[in-house]
Amino acid sequence: MRSHTLITGGAGFVGTNLADRILSDGGRVLVFDNLSRAGVEQNLHWLTDRHGSALDVEIADVRDRKAVKRAMAQADRVFHLAAQVAVTTSLDEPVFDADVNLQGTINLLEAARARSRPPGLLFTSTNKVYGGLDDVELAPSETRYEPVDEDLLEHGIGERRPLQFCTPYGCSKGAADQYVLDYAHSYGLQTVVFRMSCIYGPHQFGTEDQGWVAHFLIRALKDRPITVFGDGKQVRDVLYVEDLVDAFLRAHAGIDRLAGRAFNIGGGVGNCISLVELLDIIAEHNGAPPAVEFGPWRRGDQRYYVSDTSAFTAATAWRPQTAAPDGVRLLLDWLREQPSGDRAAAAAAAAA
Repeated sequence: MRSHTLITGGAGFVGTNLADRILSDGGRVLVFDNLSRAGVEQNLHWLTDRHGSALDVEIADVRDRKAVKRAMAQADRVFHLAAQVAVTTSLDEPVFDADVNLQGTINLLEAARARSRPPGLLFTSTNKVYGGLDDVELAPSETRYEPVDEDLLEHGIGERRPLQFCTPYGCSKGAADQYVLDYAHSYGLQTVVFRMSCIYGPHQFGTEDQGWVAHFLIRALKDRPITVFGDGKQVRDVLYVEDLVDAFLRAHAGIDRLAGRAFNIGGGVGNCISLVELLDIIAEHNGAPPAVEFGPWRRGDQRYYVSDTSAFTAATAWRPQTAAPDGVRLLLDWLREQPSGDRAAAAAAAAA
């Protein structure tokens, strides 16, 4: 097998955008994916049609150690994106969640460690490692929650925030997060962790459980009601996927000096938005407000999470370039332009 960049979960929406950037810049990529998520087959067909033989594909699962070892054998660098991504699924199937998120990550780490010259590895963790943030005092306004603490309001949640795993998903991703960091300290691997907030952009087929920006847009385009869990004033910082890809590549470029560190990655305080504020943006673009239904709060749902990205900015000079309203418009335009096959995948995801 040829030397390549290995992207686990490479047919997912983030992986597709990352693979496309690397391939467009003349690199080679091995997409490693089990194609279990709605829409990813369309993503993979798009990548194959666009890049041909520069793209290698392994249809396999990170729980399969032999397949992982085979994919790792010629990897120059690794982006580990494959995961069970839904809190709801983790509550229903905690063993499956742990097998994918924790054991799958250990399989990757061990395969890398077995190499005589282990490749650098970047792992995508989650803001859920900080728990529900129930101790953060919030003041509600008409459309959002905001922290009372002025420093938190100005800067967001930093990496010094104590870890507090919540829900099986938070536990599995949090444990994997710590393993990735420890393999840098215990074994000298060059590993970096991104604790990510809400990512959105083209090739995303969001559901109620994950990818809420795309999910809201897909439902609105299909004239289907959107279910908002809680009161809709929950605030997240959103990051356009091309800005995340920039961050990925900067992290790997400097991985020798960043190894063993975790960074909070998102749109930051300049790109935070509540659920009801997104509904207002959708109404502005569509000319009418979408139909909305409200459901009960879901376990582990943070009322406020905004990333303090200053540590990664200080280390790499990276900053988000896409404002939230502009990114939402770009994603909406992309969704409208999709051919019938991709629209069907989006509809299936929206109905999930």
